[in-house]
Amino acid sequence: MADTPSIWDRPEPPERRAPSPLSRERIVRAAVTLADAEGLESVSLRKVAGELDAGPMRLYRYIGTKDELLDLMVDAVYAEIPPPAGSGWRDVARSYAHGIRDAGLRHEWLADLLDGRPRFGPAAVTHSEATLAALRAAGLREIDTIMNTVSALSTYLRGVVRTEVGERRAERASGLDERAWQHAMAPHLLAMFATGDYPMMSEAMHDAEHRDATERFELGLGFLLDGIEKHLQG
Repeated sequence: MADTPSIWDRPEPPERRAPSPLSRERIVRAAVTLADAEGLESVSLRKVAGELDAGPMRLYRYIGTKDELLDLMVDAVYAEIPPPAGSGWRDVARSYAHGIRDAGLRHEWLADLLDGRPRFGPAAVTHSEATLAALRAAGLREIDTIMNTVSALSTYLRGVVRTEVGERRAERASGLDERAWQHAMAPHLLAMFATGDYPMMSEAMHDAEHRDATERFELGLGFLLDGIEKHLQG
C-alpha cells in the first residue's frame, strides 16, 4: 500500500464560498489564536470548526488529524521568525536564539511541541536554511561545526523556553509572581537553613545575585557561546 503523502505534499481542496469559506491558512490561524488564548489542550478540530462557524467534517477535507494541525501551527510560528542575521557567528547565534525565544514566549504552547523529531514544514525548513547559511557566511565553514552549534543552541532554547513558560503558568495558577512566591517560601527555607545543614543553599539565597528571566537567558547564552568559541579556537 502506498504511503500517505504528508500534509505538506497533499494539495489543498478548492475554497468553498458557502456556507463559510475555508482554507488551511484560515484553519491554522484560528487554531493558533485558540491555543494562544486557552492553551494547546483546548485545540481540537471540532473546536476550531466552531470558531470558524463550520462543521467539523469540513475541516477533514483540509487536515486529516490533530497531529497534522499541530505541524501546521508550528510552521505558522516559524513563518513569524525573522531569519538570523549578524556580522559574526556569535551575532547570528544570538539572533537565532532571540528569534526562537521570542516566538516561544508569544505562543506559550510552542514549549509543549519543541521536543521530539524536527518538523519539516516549509517555513521551518526555510528558517533552518537561512540559519545555516548565515552561520557559514559569518565564518563557520564546516557543516559539522554549523550543525553542532545549532544543536547546542536548540537544546539550550528548549530548556529556557520551557522554564520561562512554566514560570508564567505557575504564576497564573497561583496568583503569585516569582518574588511573591519566594516571600511565601521564605519561612520554610529559613527554618531549614537554620539547622546548618544547607550552607551553600543559604549562601545562594542570601548572597547570590537574583536576575530576572531575560538576564538569566542572556547570561546562559553567553556561557554557551563562550564554550563554543573556546572549542573552535582549540
